[in-house]
Amino acid sequence: MPTSLSGRSFLKLLDYTPDEIRYLLTLSKNFKDLKRTGTPHRYLEGKNIVLLFEKTSTRTRCSFEVGGMDLGMGVTYLDPGSSQMGKKESIEDTARVLGRMYDGIEYRGFDQSIVEDLAKNAGVPVWNGLTTEFHPTQMIADIMTVEENFPQGVKGLKLVFMGDAQNNVANSLMVVCAKLGMHFVACGPKDQMPSDGLVETCREIAAEAGGSISLTNDVDGAVSGAHVIYTDIWVSMGEESEDLWKRRIGLLEPYRVTQDVIDKADDNVIFMHCLPSFHDTNTTVGAQIAEKYGITEMEVSDEVFEGPRSRVFEEAENRMHSIKAIMYATLS
Repeated sequence: MPTSLSGRSFLKLLDYTPDEIRYLLTLSKNFKDLKRTGTPHRYLEGKNIVLLFEKTSTRTRCSFEVGGMDLGMGVTYLDPGSSQMGKKESIEDTARVLGRMYDGIEYRGFDQSIVEDLAKNAGVPVWNGLTTEFHPTQMIADIMTVEENFPQGVKGLKLVFMGDAQNNVANSLMVVCAKLGMHFVACGPKDQMPSDGLVETCREIAAEAGGSISLTNDVDGAVSGAHVIYTDIWVSMGEESEDLWKRRIGLLEPYRVTQDVIDKADDNVIFMHCLPSFHDTNTTVGAQIAEKYGITEMEVSDEVFEGPRSRVFEEAENRMHSIKAIMYATLS
């Protein structure tokens, strides 16, 4: 029976089967081919979407805007100061209003409960562009990138997440690896690991799919034989404070992805990062951290970020193709 995701919201990958995830990956690759060849694909002409951003973004916003326009849709962007949601108007009322005006709603912000409430009340598909707990649109792009480098398929591959393994990206990577039969390893401090409940759920899923879930603070053991090494910034958006930066730097420095780490992995290992990345001092935050704490690189060394194993910009481009696939699949 053909896969259909029409009318579905895209809130977290726990809601999707491996076959449905595979369907989105296939669509993503098809849209990438269409984009690369300049083939028009205005398949959703006449539809309109709205993007609700309580947290700023480069890749997520641009991916939804370009993807929406490529598909022929009208796109409205609402920044944190342009909506009354949660201030003068409840999330439920906002959802019911926007659902009468738009064919789809994207939300990027804070608690997962917010995007869940939007989906419950909108009456149209809602897409999670990032919440505190999950980042599912990133995962389709990430697995797409892995498959471009390992065309034999991702089942059985080992993906290691280094650093703050309790954030939304690590949570979502653990879920998608479990669903697709990959071996996921969270490598970081013991108190920066995913929640016990989510780990248990993912272990049950992984056991059925032929994968595994491991948690460790042993860098050498974690990266041995790894096909993908992934990391993220040490302090997430909305968490920023001087005290937190100081604590996280002291806690996470041992988990920086350096060339020595890459050299201990599989010969064909690739490095991935969802961006933005603090790999030098060419940002305001990077320069401030260097001045205060004396380090010029944080979660990844510049050598690795700019090196031959890095796939970060291919990964960033794939956000556009995968988000286009998600919108098309749920709106068509």
